[in-house]
Amino acid sequence: MQSKVRIFSAALAVALAGGLAATAVSRAQTAGAVAYTADGKLQYPKDYRSWIYLSSGMDMAYTDSPGMGDMHMFDNIFVNRDAYEAFQKAGTWPDKTIFMLEVRKGQGKGSINRKGMFQTDVVGREAHVKDTARFKSGWAFFPFGGGQGPSQALPQTSGCNTCHEQHAAVDTTFVQFYPTLLPRAQDMKTLGAAYLAEEAQAGADKR
Repeated sequence: MQSKVRIFSAALAVALAGGLAATAVSRAQTAGAVAYTADGKLQYPKDYRSWIYLSSGMDMAYTDSPGMGDMHMFDNIFVNRDAYEAFQKAGTWPDKTIFMLEVRKGQGKGSINRKGMFQTDVVGREAHVKDTARFKSGWAFFPFGGGQGPSQALPQTSGCNTCHEQHAAVDTTFVQFYPTLLPRAQDMKTLGAAYLAEEAQAGADKR
């Protein structure tokens, strides 16, 4: 009987060690999510789909431009786990936060589907990185398109940068579109002044 207990205890110790090792590897991967080439390009984060999924948008647009007709697009947003955990504690984003925007085609007809849309092929990806030592504004955007090669940062004056700086709810990020994070930012009182002013004006316009 004692030998069986020893064997069980040993097996349990091995299993726990393996689990802890796997957790350590996972944390190391997410902690090192932001990696650059020697010439300053962002390395493609191949494991981003194992990060925290924040939300999806469908056919979203920030201007009143014409629609895309019968074409539909889904935007899926992921963020590295360490950054997500830090946000839960403080309501703000730590240095080396990295978001991944994944754009996929929307399709209505397929298999047994008769209503609504589902996602299909990837048509583009873009990273949004916080690196205060590297970028003047603290943040930069890196378009990957449909590929997985290293990406050069967009200029700090790009449309992506200025739009996020002017309209983002928290630290140049569109937390207003992330339903699991907006309440946290509200509780922690970390919503930006410009965003709050826009929301107040929008509420006044409805009255």
